[in-house]
This record gives sequence, C-alpha cells and structure tokens, in this order.
Amino acid sequence: MALSGKLTKKLVENLGAGRHGDGNGLYLVVDPSGARRWIVRVVVKGSKNKKGAPLRTDFGLGGADIVTINQARERALEYRRMAKQGLNPRFNAEREIPTFEEFAQQVHIERMPTWKNVKHGQQWINTLRDYAFPKIGRMPLDSIDQPEVMMCLAPIWTEKHATAKRLSQRIKTVLDVAKSKGFRSGENPVTGVKDAGALPKVKAKPKHHKAMRWQDVPAFYADLKTRNAMAAKALMFTCLTGSRTGEVLGMQWGEIDFGARLWNCPEERMKGGVVHRVPLTYEMLAIIEPLKALKSDYVFEGQKRHKPLSNMAMLMLLRRMQVDGVTVHGFRSTFRDWASEVANASREVAEMSLAHKVGSDVERAYARSDLLEKRQVLMDLWSHYVSGETAKVLQLGQR
Repeated sequence: MALSGKLTKKLVENLGAGRHGDGNGLYLVVDPSGARRWIVRVVVKGSKNKKGAPLRTDFGLGGADIVTINQARERALEYRRMAKQGLNPRFNAEREIPTFEEFAQQVHIERMPTWKNVKHGQQWINTLRDYAFPKIGRMPLDSIDQPEVMMCLAPIWTEKHATAKRLSQRIKTVLDVAKSKGFRSGENPVTGVKDAGALPKVKAKPKHHKAMRWQDVPAFYADLKTRNAMAAKALMFTCLTGSRTGEVLGMQWGEIDFGARLWNCPEERMKGGVVHRVPLTYEMLAIIEPLKALKSDYVFEGQKRHKPLSNMAMLMLLRRMQVDGVTVHGFRSTFRDWASEVANASREVAEMSLAHKVGSDVERAYARSDLLEKRQVLMDLWSHYVSGETAKVLQLGQR
C-alpha cells in the first residue's frame, strides 16, 4: 500500500525554489537552479546538540528526477524507524545507489539543452562510454574512489592525453552531480588524483592543421574557378573568408546583408559563442549571388533539398584535385601567414579576422570594437591577391 503525504507528483515537478514539506519529516528541496532533491529530517535517539537538546539532522534521499515521491516516502519511513532505534541512517540505511553508467546517462540527458550542438553532446557521452563504462560503469556511485579513477585514466594518459583530460573532466562532472543529489560525500576523487600528482606530467604538442603555402594559393584558386561543383564554390568562399567549415556550410541567406556587404555568422555556429561579422568582398559576392537562384534554405546546398553540403565535401574535393598534405581548416593558417608576412596586418586585425579572441578578459571588456573597417581592407587585399588581381593589391596596399 502506497504511503500518503501532502505533495503530489504534479507539485513535485512544478514547485518553485524552497523547502516543501510532505509530512513526517520528508521535504522536497528545490534549488534556485531548479534542481530538486529529497531530504528527511529525523532525531536519532540519544543524539544531542551542544545545548543538550535533541539533535535534528537532515539526510539526503536522492534527486527527485531519479527517486519518485513514493520511493522517497518509503525511504523516509525507513530512516525514521532507524532513528527511533538509535541507529544513524547515514551508516545503516540500505539505499539504492545508481551505477556510474546509469547516472552518467541521466546527467547527459539533463545537459542536452546546454550543448553547443548535437555532435558535442554525443562526444561527451561517447568518451565515457569508451573509456569509463567498461571499467567503472557497473559500480555504484558511492564506491568510486581514486583507484577507480586511475583505472580509467592511466591507460590513456600519455598516449591519448587530450582525450584523457576530457575524460577526467567528465568523470568529475558526473561525481559532482552525484554528490549534489545525495549519492556521494567527501572530496571528488578526480580532484584527489590531480592534487596528488599521481599521473605524470605530459607536455602537450601543438596540433597544426596542414596548410597550403600562401604563394601557391592563386594558382589553386584559379583551378577552383574552373569547376562548377558546389564543393568548389564553398571551398573558394572558405578560402577567401578564412572561416571554419561549419560556419560556411551552415550559412543561410538571412545571415547576409548584401547592401552592407556583411555576413553575420550567429553565435551558435561560432567556436567562441559570439556573433562574428565577416566583411564580404566583391569576389565573395560573385561566388554566392548566383546561388540565390536555387532558392535553397542554405547558401551551399548539398545533395538533399534544403540541406547543407556535407562537411566532408570540400576535403574530398581537395583529394580529387590531388592536393596532398592540405586540410580545409589549414586555409585559415594560410591566410594568417599571408596577413603577417605580406599585408603587415596588425595582430589584432589578423586575429579578429579569424574570430580569435584577442587579449585578456579585462582587455576585451574595454575593447568593444571588432575593427570591422580595418578587417574590410585586409579582406579586400586578400581577395585580390587570391584571385590574381596583383595591381589592385598594390593599389590598396598604398592606402
């Protein structure tokens, strides 16, 4: 027979921040963040506070998203019975502690609205699936300590250091959330492993994308202009703008202001999470304006109607052109080298053209300008150079 109380399932789901009593010492606690958890307040027989009065103690029963209202009532009753017998529930209760894998999957679902994109969210759980679940997935959350964390991290710490660092961050997140919902106590073992220096220091090697020499770009671009494939047009535009693949392929017509010659790339597609204004040159406009006739949602439409070009299309084009040792992302490095070595552009203008953050947080707080006018001049120079208009490069360079 189910136990009764003041709260209902609907109230549990909708009550605002605060502590809401169900009766018999059971409370639903709703944090300002919206997180919901159960606690029970009991007096363990014989326990006293500093003044000699009976000591009331709160015990966590788990998150309301995992522990139902009836389960919470049953556990609260169990805790009250133990307290009357002089037994401390913290050490005597038989709690249903979720396994690491069960709880990690729940954390992943809860955080889905916060992921920058679906791919990032899938990578988050995949890292745990590949390197943590086989080792500690079936273990209860409260039994995971430093040896178990080491068991996951040590095998890949030096060989796949970047992956291992992401894995440690994600294990830590799962265990931190578990503690906040009453399934763990004490220090996070990931923090303990780090503070103890238990894993060797690994010097990270910078990863460079293979890039074309800027001297070779005009000939390559001339070859691209002879091709009619959508991938060729997208690659031309990518080369001229110095933008990332995802930024270009996700571009929709509403982002383009033809009158102002501007492309406003929205924050959800930007790595830095901030809207980026890209000045459009006449060469760039010559690429995209004819594509309006397709009346697609996307500027660079793929094989499926109103769907963007595949993110592998430009790389496959490079392979068909037998351009070895070059990646699409590498054209950003090509532009950056040219801007420094040929255009003598300032670091701030060159970096902002690539949507890189410049300076410290404090400096960026005061530097509100995105240097659009200066970036327009630099992009005009780059467009004329890439398209082989040397005379115009010299003319602009003398301004």
